[in-house]
Amino acid sequence: MNESHEIIDSPKIIVAIDGYSSSGKSTMARELAKRVGYIYIDSGAMYRAVTLYALRHHLFNADGSVKKAELLPHLNQMNITFQPQAGEDGVQHTLLNGEDVEKEIREMEVSNHVSPIAEIGEVRERMVALQKEFGIHKGIVMDGRDIGTTVFPEAELKVFVYASPHERARRRWKELQQKGVDIPFEDVLKNVEERDRIDTTRAVSPLAKAEDAIELDNGAVTHEEQMEWLMKRFQEATEGKA
Repeated sequence: MNESHEIIDSPKIIVAIDGYSSSGKSTMARELAKRVGYIYIDSGAMYRAVTLYALRHHLFNADGSVKKAELLPHLNQMNITFQPQAGEDGVQHTLLNGEDVEKEIREMEVSNHVSPIAEIGEVRERMVALQKEFGIHKGIVMDGRDIGTTVFPEAELKVFVYASPHERARRRWKELQQKGVDIPFEDVLKNVEERDRIDTTRAVSPLAKAEDAIELDNGAVTHEEQMEWLMKRFQEATEGKA
């Protein structure tokens, strides 16, 4: 496959990539943005940053539920931004009140607490408002669970990504192993399945495929095949705007 990342000179659009946890949507979105010269916004990282803030400020009960009444006054004190290609890893980093928290928000403690945070209507309202601001000038790729349905229902290209829970847990477990995190595969699978349950059944903006989204089952495709498919969909969407 040709690895050249040519910037596409075409009318700017909004690309919304939704899907289940650990479905690879962030990797897809990040690489697409790099190839076409768009800004990448990781909406999931925003909820993870709120979760990290809540953990640091002891805003969870012993049973894992959120101390909602105590959390809400803090929302306006959380400034979540992104720093493109920070550090030597060349990966966009998430900043919470100016602090680089990219590593902390990817740890299992945050993964195990993020879904209850994302269920809270006031949290979602705050995050959606911030996300909409990123899209004012278009030229962005954003991934999450409700981007094509709630944040940008007007997006010119919507993709919905899925794979089996076992395959997604395997990917997540392998990623953690590479980072030196030793955790049983069964624990990762349990986390994936529980997040699926919460994401699809929450009352506010549940995970769902937008009616006009294009589905991609990436459980049995290579990364190269996946990106070739996505680039073709992007080119079709931008040609339609020319």
